[in-house]
Amino acid sequence: MIRLYVAPSCTSCRKAKAWFIEHGIEFKERNMFSKPMTRNEIRDILSLTENGTSDIISTRSSIYKKLDMDFDDLSLNQLIDLLIEHPGLMKRPIITDGRRIQIGYNDDEIRRFLPKELRQAEIDHLRKMSSGF
Repeated sequence: MIRLYVAPSCTSCRKAKAWFIEHGIEFKERNMFSKPMTRNEIRDILSLTENGTSDIISTRSSIYKKLDMDFDDLSLNQLIDLLIEHPGLMKRPIITDGRRIQIGYNDDEIRRFLPKELRQAEIDHLRKMSSGF
């Protein structure tokens, strides 16, 4: 099951949600502010990232600027505690199916969450279009 972690005022979150609905893909939506992530959820998300904290920390967020700290100096447990206390530190949306992750909304990258048979059908359609048939 795809999990979509969102914030209510996030435009990218609304785009991601609309994309899943448009493609008929089931997902579970969770407001990161009204129901913060658990320690295990944050660990799972971090384990799927390529660059760890730099993939999920929003350096443009007001809380990041307000805290004015070096996140590299934090232990993993301290970082997780901080993210639970301040979910606004995380980029949004966070989309995961437990094997793959996407941070933020990207039209091309979100396609990885399409079921394999739909991805193949799209590829076949594009090939036909490009060959003139």
